[in-house]
Amino acid sequence: MRFIFAVFLVTVMLASAGCKAASQHRDAVRDDGADKLTVGTVQKEIKIGMSSTDVVSVLGSPNMVTTDSKRREAWVYDKVATERVYSTSSGGVGVLGLVFGGVGGAAGSGSYNANSGASSTTQRTLTIVIKYDENGLVRDFAYRQSSF
Repeated sequence: MRFIFAVFLVTVMLASAGCKAASQHRDAVRDDGADKLTVGTVQKEIKIGMSSTDVVSVLGSPNMVTTDSKRREAWVYDKVATERVYSTSSGGVGVLGLVFGGVGGAAGSGSYNANSGASSTTQRTLTIVIKYDENGLVRDFAYRQSSF
């Protein structure tokens, strides 16, 4: 009886060892590189009076450049990130039983299998607008971030 319990316990442990949660899969593929554009970068690095060259060195090239009626530029950075994660897991237990008695013996087996899955989609947006004065220096900036 102890042997059967030990085999059952080892089988359950092996079946559950390969299971990962969706968050573990997401963490394995997520890109959290140092070059990522964030609200923190804007708050820390962008200052009124900065030159456009300095802004490009911090944020990179803008997605869109417009001018107002006084020919002053406004730069727009619009970043969208979509993250999709799908995780599956499956497991099973098989039991082989042997019963000896009397003249002959009998053998039997049984099994249980289960599959499950989960998916998650997250989208983040970051929009930054930087307005320049007549001399090409930052006169104002704003940002908006969302996550859903």
